[in-house]
Amino acid sequence: MPCTRSVQRRLLILAVCALALPSLAGVSSERLARLDAFLDAYVDEGKIPGAVLQVTHDGRTVYHRATGFRDRDAGAAMQTDTIFRIASMSKALVSAAVLMLQERGALLITQPAGDLLPEYAATRVAVAGDEGGYEIVDAARPITIRDLLTHTAGIGYGYGPAAEQWQTAGLQHWYFGHRDEPIRETVRRIGGMPMDAQPGERWVYGYNTDILGALVEVASGTTLDEFLATEMFAPLGMTDTSFYLPPAKRDRLAVVYSRTRAGELALPEADTPFHGQGHYVAGPRRSFSGGAGLLSTTVDYTRFLEAIRRGGGPILSRKSVELMTTDNLGDLAAAFPGGGFGLGFGTVSDPGLRSQLGSPGEFNWGGAYHTSYWVDPAEKLTVVYMTQILPAWGLDDFGKVRALVYQAID
Repeated sequence: MPCTRSVQRRLLILAVCALALPSLAGVSSERLARLDAFLDAYVDEGKIPGAVLQVTHDGRTVYHRATGFRDRDAGAAMQTDTIFRIASMSKALVSAAVLMLQERGALLITQPAGDLLPEYAATRVAVAGDEGGYEIVDAARPITIRDLLTHTAGIGYGYGPAAEQWQTAGLQHWYFGHRDEPIRETVRRIGGMPMDAQPGERWVYGYNTDILGALVEVASGTTLDEFLATEMFAPLGMTDTSFYLPPAKRDRLAVVYSRTRAGELALPEADTPFHGQGHYVAGPRRSFSGGAGLLSTTVDYTRFLEAIRRGGGPILSRKSVELMTTDNLGDLAAAFPGGGFGLGFGTVSDPGLRSQLGSPGEFNWGGAYHTSYWVDPAEKLTVVYMTQILPAWGLDDFGKVRALVYQAID
């Protein structure tokens, strides 16, 4: 990795300052400082506009740093309280909400989703033909809530065999911020579309958690944003997590950049809602997408993950957490070498098969705007890394951040 003069200066400063860093039991402060040089270099070389990284070890935040720019073109520096679009990192939060409702007797995850959402009582599946085309057949069995939690309901993002039908219905892609309708109505229409696979047949990533968000509304008797704000965010102290940005926090939202295949950063096209800045500030504010709609900070998301790592309190019991963070796919886990998928989390059983540093028992996921997290209970480690790049062609920062975090553990 080429080293600019500014990076060389930082390395010299770090070498001097490392002598004065406090000792942290279980973690090397000097080795953690290597993260500074790495992240700063990626900013200087134009690979990322900026980022925030928070590392928590045994309940203590041992590293929390912002680098680069929240808005590179305006020269606005990234801050540790910068707010990010977390996209699919929303899924773990909404999945946890479903387990909270099970603990309150409002539902069982093994029951048919159609008990609460009638349009899912009897769904249809598009089956691709051997020579092109497809036929539509009845689902072999009802979709369960567990199918939605594990993404085994056969529901994608509208790009399966019947893609043209989904496109005509305006139901392709994970982005919901521009929709001027309640999530319950969108989910009602999704239920009438031909799905990509039979329930329980294979792992299909898609609208499952958006459907769960509507299910939370029915089971709780309130809107998804209100349930999360009252029952999860408030108890955990997550004061900067929401579906749409309060006007007073507008200047804290990071700008989204696009990375070209040539490795250059640029602002995405303004008229592309999926890849632009989105409608998180001035949008209709009616669609609460449980699958990809939330905004958050590294501090707030760490609060959630630390609660899960410690056993769930104050939002969940220890046994619910164990079920959520354990592989639930079994023989369907072929898409996850060395791991699987729980109830809203990716899981790790064999780091060797993943060729990544880590431990059995890890749970993790990320978001389309290039955010990522993982929790390693064996090492009492929680890591949240956030930047805003979509698409992020050719970036290797996730793997390198992981390697640099683990090399700092004594």
